[in-house]
Amino acid sequence: MKKTFMSVLVAMAVLVSSPLARAATDLADNAMEVKPLLNGMSIPPITVKMADGTPVSLQALVMQKPTIVLFYRGGWCPYCSRQLAGLKDIEADLVELGYQVLAISPQSVAMLQEQKLETEFAVNLLSDENLDAIAGFGIGFYLDEDTVAKYKGYGISLTQDSNGRAVLPAPAIFFVDQKGVVQMSYVNPDYKVRPSADLVLAVAKALRAEN
Repeated sequence: MKKTFMSVLVAMAVLVSSPLARAATDLADNAMEVKPLLNGMSIPPITVKMADGTPVSLQALVMQKPTIVLFYRGGWCPYCSRQLAGLKDIEADLVELGYQVLAISPQSVAMLQEQKLETEFAVNLLSDENLDAIAGFGIGFYLDEDTVAKYKGYGISLTQDSNGRAVLPAPAIFFVDQKGVVQMSYVNPDYKVRPSADLVLAVAKALRAEN
């Protein structure tokens, strides 16, 4: 078990710009400079919104059961949609292991409701349109003007901070226990690279076996 667990740990290594990365409350200048929460750190007190607009404490949700907190860019992102669809294949296994999946994006509640209509499995879609969770987990970054213009040309509406600058999260997965402590995480500034559903399930099984 330990050999298998260690191989999973290596595969799920946190990809950050600095080995001394710490929890961040600010937004990075670009995706390569994000400083996500590290293993052993506690998630910050954050309020997000359900798809119906109801505010909810992320800590309160996590206290209910072991949680996979997944940050994605939005329903408009094909890589994110593919990742969410892949999780559908392991949903029953995750539920049997006792996990819940919370998928957080900077999309507005209105946009989240549209996406929810297209979602066929029990992942909880949450809105972080105030960017509190994205900043608190240390995975948020500003987009340069050229990229913003490119997305605008595709008809994609991006969430902005209080200064009017567009922000996105580096796609990330955090495995969090009921005390709100990060047990394992995967953060990659390359939005095209996502861990497979099989790898996510392997980590979930390994963590449950250890606890």
